[in-house]
Amino acid sequence: MKLNEMSRQQLENLYQVTLAEYEKCKAQGLHLDMSRGKPGQEQLDLSMDLLNMHIDPNETKMDGVEARNYGELMGLPAARRLFAELLGVRFEQVFAGGSASLTLMYDLIAKAYTHGLLHSEKPWSKLDKVRFLCPAPGYDRHFTISSTFGMELITIPMTDNGPDMDLVEEYVKDPAVKGMWCVPKYSNPDGIVYSDETIARIASLRPAAPDFTLVWDNAYCVHEFDGDFVPFVNILDACEKAGNPDMVFEFASTSKITFPGAGIACFACSEANMDYMKKLLNAQIISYDKINHLRHVLYFKNAQGVLDHMKKHAAIMKPKFDTVLRYLDGEIAPLDIAHWHRPRGGYFVSLFVMNGCAKRVHALCKEAGVVMTGAGATYPGKNDPNDSNLRIAPSFPPLDELEKAMQVLCVCIKLAAAEKLLNK
Repeated sequence: MKLNEMSRQQLENLYQVTLAEYEKCKAQGLHLDMSRGKPGQEQLDLSMDLLNMHIDPNETKMDGVEARNYGELMGLPAARRLFAELLGVRFEQVFAGGSASLTLMYDLIAKAYTHGLLHSEKPWSKLDKVRFLCPAPGYDRHFTISSTFGMELITIPMTDNGPDMDLVEEYVKDPAVKGMWCVPKYSNPDGIVYSDETIARIASLRPAAPDFTLVWDNAYCVHEFDGDFVPFVNILDACEKAGNPDMVFEFASTSKITFPGAGIACFACSEANMDYMKKLLNAQIISYDKINHLRHVLYFKNAQGVLDHMKKHAAIMKPKFDTVLRYLDGEIAPLDIAHWHRPRGGYFVSLFVMNGCAKRVHALCKEAGVVMTGAGATYPGKNDPNDSNLRIAPSFPPLDELEKAMQVLCVCIKLAAAEKLLNK
């Protein structure tokens, strides 16, 4: 029976039963972590051959580049080819970096502030105001980068097709709006894949700022767990065809493919942007870790090798997402007190509980020993206007622990909803 159709007495009975269940949850003394989208132990074990790989000294020189020595600012050519094949971009458009795409994203914004970007009239630090568009719910670390540099963060609501483009097209008329964060495939946390129409509208934007920049974080480009690999639009080509060749920087990494602490990352951009960035990066670094580039190339060989490897991840991930949805469908859906997305890839389930209840659910879970990402973290300034969204990250806990965590979460959702309706 839906909660909003219950009499007060029925609500009170439900509250008392749920409170008793919650006390039992607390008595278990659980210490379960669903706070971040970290690969679980089984996933890390998939790449142990990479960790234990022996590289013959005769193999350290590839394409005429000695991986053990200085040089090759843009990274090992073979690693750049691998990323170019995965992203469907040109070799010349790829820069292979260190272990984290987040570092490269931060570095892009930092350079915008210290030097300006290719089409900047002046460094962003010299401007009175810098505004950045933040589709939300979104990735909290993107918003943290913006906040670190003192930007004004503008929330753009997410739709089932991606960011609300009517709002985006209106905001970019302001020259102070310098860019937009995007996770175009299996977005964090909603798991939304931007539609072709949305991507076409993004690529065709006519911003007032000549240096408006799309930070296109393609973190989950090959991260299907339900079904075959889904090809995606090449945003660099789309922008070029729309007359905006220099508007986008695309990022990707192997962080959730091999080892998050020791993967390889890249950015891809127009050749003109690359020439400009190389001049700035040349003062910063001689080259990133080409030995790690080499290790990944020898391990995967090509894009198909990556996709084959991701099938192994999918076999581990799908039962975990199925578990999350089974509990939500069985325990919460009949009560009509929350809704959620049903992703086919990525790392999260985006849960929307009753308005005004997310912080309460989070606090109840924490008290019962289940740690989740903080309520509101998926919005700029951690300000969820409805206090509704919670991010479920099922990848890290083993299945038996995930079962317990979902039992606790469902009890907490019901308890918070009953409290709200009874005004307790």
